Amino acid sequence: MKLADNKATLSFSNGSPSVELPVYQGSIGPDVIDIRKLYAQTGMFTYDPGFLSTASCQSAITYIDGDKGELLYRGYPIEQLATKCDYLDTCYLLLKGELPDEGQRTDFHKRVINHTMVNEQMQFFLRGFRRDAHPMAVLTGLVGALSAFYHDSTDINNPQHREIAAIRLIAKMPTLVAMTYKYGVGQPYMYPDNSLSYSGNFLRMMFATPCDPYKVNPVIERALDRIFILHADHEQNASTSTVRLCGSSGTNPFAAIAAGVACLWGPSHGGANEACLNMLEDIQANGGIEKVGQFMEQVKDKSSGVKLMGFGHRVYKNYDPRAKLMQETCKEVLAELGLENDPLFKLAMALEKIALEDDYFVQRKLYPNVDFYSGIVQRAIGIPVNLFTGIFALARTVGWIAQLNEMIGDPEYKIGRPRQLYTGPTARPYVPVSKR
Repeated sequence: MKLADNKATLSFSNGSPSVELPVYQGSIGPDVIDIRKLYAQTGMFTYDPGFLSTASCQSAITYIDGDKGELLYRGYPIEQLATKCDYLDTCYLLLKGELPDEGQRTDFHKRVINHTMVNEQMQFFLRGFRRDAHPMAVLTGLVGALSAFYHDSTDINNPQHREIAAIRLIAKMPTLVAMTYKYGVGQPYMYPDNSLSYSGNFLRMMFATPCDPYKVNPVIERALDRIFILHADHEQNASTSTVRLCGSSGTNPFAAIAAGVACLWGPSHGGANEACLNMLEDIQANGGIEKVGQFMEQVKDKSSGVKLMGFGHRVYKNYDPRAKLMQETCKEVLAELGLENDPLFKLAMALEKIALEDDYFVQRKLYPNVDFYSGIVQRAIGIPVNLFTGIFALARTVGWIAQLNEMIGDPEYKIGRPRQLYTGPTARPYVPVSKR
C-alpha cells in the first residue's frame, strides 16, 4: 500500500476531538481510509452491513471497475485471457502473478494433469449420500473430506503444503464434480484420462461410459474452458471472503475451500445461473415466448414478487464484460449442436431484447450478465441444471486458493473478527421459572 499525501479528518458534533485517519492508494481504483485505530482513538466502530464500503484486505490478484465494465486478472483484461489462454494458463497467472513461459507452462500443466485421480476410498464416502441429494451438498462434503485423505498437505502456514494443496485441489475438483454427477445418475465413475486437456478430461469423466469410446468435441471443450476462465476469480465476493475468513483461523486449505463451496451454493451467488435456467423453464412451461412480454411486465411490478434472474450485477453498473464473451460462446455451441432453434434459447433472446430496449431495464442498467449465457451453454452441453453451481465451484477453486495464499503471505493478516452494533437487552438479572 502507498500512503497518500492527504489525510481524512473525522469530526464529531458533540465536541469530541477530531481524529485524523491515514489514506492509502492502490495502483488503480478508489483510495481507502485506514480505520484500524478508530476504536482505540474514539471508542467507536464503523457500521457497514454487507461490507459494501469496506476494504477487508489489500490484494494484487483481481481488479474490477464496475462503472467501466472492466475485469482484470493480475492486470490482464479478461477479454484477452479468455481468447488467448487456456484455463490452466489462467490458473498459473492467478497463483504466480505472471503468465508462464513455455517451460513453466509445460511443467504446470503436467503437475496438474498428473494429480487428477482421487483416493479410491472417496467413492465409498460418496455412497453415504442419497442418490437424489443436491450435487452441492455432496460436493461440499467431498471437498472437506479431502483433508482426511491428503493430510500431508494440511498445514496452511507451510508454503510447500499450500503449493501441494493448490495443485491437488485444481486437479481433483473436476474428478469430484464428475463423480458427484455420475453417482446421482447411477452410472459408473470414469477415471481421468491424462492424455486429454483439463476441460476435455472433465467432459469425458462426465459423459463417457465404459461401454463406448468417447471423443471430445473441440467446440464444446473450448466453450467449457472459457466458462472456467471467466469464473476463475472475481475479487472479494461472498465466497472468496468466506475462504479468507475461514482460512484466517489457520484451518487447512481443504476446509477453507469447502467453506467457499458452501457459500457459493446460495442462489444470490453461484446459484444464480441455476436460478436463471429455472426461471426460463418456468416461463416456457407457462406459455413460452408468447408470455415473455407479460412476464417482463410482472417484473416491473414490485408487488408481484416476480424476479428477473440473469440480468444486472451487484458490481458491474454497466455491461458485464464476461457476458459478451459468454454470448459468443453460446452462439458457437448452439450452432455446433444444431440447437439454434431451441425454444429455451429463443425465449432467452426474447428476454434479452426487451431488457436492452425497454426504458425500465435500460435506466436500471439491467443488462444480461455472465450467468444468463453460461446457464444456456451448460444446458446445451448436457450438464444438469442442479450441477451448474458445481461447475462454478470447480472454476473458482483456483481463485479461492490464490486469495488464500495471498492472505497467509500478508504480514498484516489477522484472524477475522467483525464487530457489531448491539441492539439487544441490556444486562438484566435472572428470574426463576416460578416468577416469570
